[in-house]
Amino acid sequence: MMHKQKKNLLSKRFRTFYPVVIDIETAGLNPITDALLEIGVITLKMNSYGWLKIDKKIHFHIKPFEGSLIHKEALSFNKIDPFNPFRGAISEKQMLKEVFKIINQGIQKSKCSKAIIVAHNATFDHNFIMAASSRIQVINNPFHSFATFDTASLSGLTVGETVLSKACRAMGVSFNNNKAHSALYDTLKTATLFCKIVNLWKKIGGWPIKYKKTEKT
Repeated sequence: MMHKQKKNLLSKRFRTFYPVVIDIETAGLNPITDALLEIGVITLKMNSYGWLKIDKKIHFHIKPFEGSLIHKEALSFNKIDPFNPFRGAISEKQMLKEVFKIINQGIQKSKCSKAIIVAHNATFDHNFIMAASSRIQVINNPFHSFATFDTASLSGLTVGETVLSKACRAMGVSFNNNKAHSALYDTLKTATLFCKIVNLWKKIGGWPIKYKKTEKT
């Protein structure tokens, strides 16, 4: 068992990166000017046999930052009322403090070097997280500054689908369209999808990589 645990460390799977699944809901498409309204975060773990699984779940509603823009068409899409007093929303600063604390603890525990965002169309989520981090000038941002794992691309490769709902169903993951565009729900489905893809690659023999030695000429 000790041999299996040592061989299947999470830190050995993604070049010492600690994968963190994220989904956000926003008041627009511009990460610099538009409000960040909701975030779902799921950390991952690996068991002693090398199978990737969901670990911790975090979810926050977020207050629009001062001076941020809020576009009606975005709110019509995600059905969020940013000023509803019953949202229990917190500031960007408090949200990032809580999220980064948990992620940095996970990095340390798993002996990884840095976190990497896993998301569906990951550039969008990454840009908003980095903009918020810059806005409040946090010094402990655990995420890689530009690299991400995009489940849209991975799903396109694996099952020929890039839409989250279709990719989930193609991988045998149930998806309720009526619950979509809730950050926590979409994060859970994205995390499940990512684990399915990574574990499928292992199941069919793609990991660990077995290199064939080439003859010297």
